[in-house]
Amino acid sequence: MNNISAALDQIETCIATGLSHVRRQCDQDGKMSVVLLDSCQQVTSDLAVCTAEIQCARNYLQYADEKGEIEHQLASTFAAETLHNIRQRLARFPGDYGLVNADLDKIDLGVCGDLLSASALEALGRLIVERQGDLGDRGLDEEKILMADTFRQFANDVVKPLAERIHREDLIIPDEILDGVRELGCFGLSVPQQYGGLLPDDKEDNLGMIVVTEELSRGSLGGAGSLITRPEIMARALIVGGTEEQKQHWLPKIAEGRPLCAIAITEPDYGSDVASIKLKATQVDDGWVLNGAKAWSTFAGKSGVLLTLARTDPDPSAGHRGLSLFMVEKPEYDGESFEVSQEGGGRLSGKSIPTLGYRGMHSFNLFFDDFFVPATHMIGEGQGLGKGFYFTMRGFMGGRIQTAARACGVMQAAFDVGLSYAQDRKVFGKAVADYQLTLVKFAKMAMYLGACRQFTYAVGRMMDDGGGQMEASLVKLLACKLSEWTSREAMQIHGGMGYAEETDASRYWLDARVLSIFEGTEETLALKVVGRSLVEQAG
Repeated sequence: MNNISAALDQIETCIATGLSHVRRQCDQDGKMSVVLLDSCQQVTSDLAVCTAEIQCARNYLQYADEKGEIEHQLASTFAAETLHNIRQRLARFPGDYGLVNADLDKIDLGVCGDLLSASALEALGRLIVERQGDLGDRGLDEEKILMADTFRQFANDVVKPLAERIHREDLIIPDEILDGVRELGCFGLSVPQQYGGLLPDDKEDNLGMIVVTEELSRGSLGGAGSLITRPEIMARALIVGGTEEQKQHWLPKIAEGRPLCAIAITEPDYGSDVASIKLKATQVDDGWVLNGAKAWSTFAGKSGVLLTLARTDPDPSAGHRGLSLFMVEKPEYDGESFEVSQEGGGRLSGKSIPTLGYRGMHSFNLFFDDFFVPATHMIGEGQGLGKGFYFTMRGFMGGRIQTAARACGVMQAAFDVGLSYAQDRKVFGKAVADYQLTLVKFAKMAMYLGACRQFTYAVGRMMDDGGGQMEASLVKLLACKLSEWTSREAMQIHGGMGYAEETDASRYWLDARVLSIFEGTEETLALKVVGRSLVEQAG
């Protein structure tokens, strides 16, 4: 592993050269120009992805250093593939990254040996089949193992039997799942114990949230895996910016899961560009009146409160400093459309958006028409005016690491069904799992799952220690890409049956596709979050 680590050092030097090259191209009077950075989008995106892959490989090697043979093999093979992929990416046009061929020739790919040969990958895949998909030590302590076991059992017993109906009939999440999640305390995972939740008052527990999210997503992404994200975002916003009275009132309710929460941030013309949103909030006696539209508000119908970002400063130049965050109460609705009318004439209406997958929660287009919200429902009240963007971003950081956990859960589910089907299905006289091409697929699926899972856990621990903001975006960027590949290959292993609605494999593939889109599209993360930060640091 030491030799591979040294090669990773060499290729990381090339990435650093590339980032410095972009920084020089974007220099404007000693400062980085965002406009000039946009002219380097492809290179910046490439370098962001390279950084995610390098950090993931390093973490996987470190994790495996004190583990057994299977962990060592998976980590070494993943790191070897990372080296080859990045070098190939940079070698297409080295000049784009400020490199010459001699820089790339310094990268010693010989340290990878035959790890990526067909025979080595076949042997690794066969070992995975013999172990029935067991990837070795999960790297969790006893408390987190118990959490994982508890929620896996719930997912197997309650979520999975309902998952196909939820997807094929586009049902709202049934009460069997919601009540079970409430009983297990899921909604209180991000609420401090002093306010009735399960989160210790003196520390974070992102790792616990990750483990729970992963297991619920393994049962169903739309039917359970995303249930605790929205209450977490609202809880974090309240913890950071709410008055003590607001915390005392709302946090116990969030912990109980009554009411359910939804987030209304995205607008028809503004998705990841949160600072430019236009939903207008006009101050009146005792509160605010909201006018405008929101889009892709997941679970908005069933939820009793919408965490809504609105523009309280009408001056567009105020940008993100002109935004405030409101808690908009409404009745719960199970249907795919709703309308709320207030005595003063205000209206809030919603209509669900048909989607390919990720069914169960329903995402809504919303329209606010003179809808009144009391002054007490602005987070922070007077002190929260103009600070809504900051409160929202604090919650979204948790959303990104949870999305990485969701990606791991979907990967695990797809891997499981692919492995099971390949062992049972016989083609040309032998099981699909006995063919070399299938075994190579299993080797790659296993190492991608193991690498992303351990990277997600590591970032969760960083966040528990007060860091990990950049890494949360990196792991989200990478895990979602690999989840889509893994679910696609699981579907392919099923052949024609993989394209049938009746098989779980088709659902996993459809669900995985959304992961690179929500909680920050991969383009936004690569360019505006990770890439921009990396280029600035290079300066």
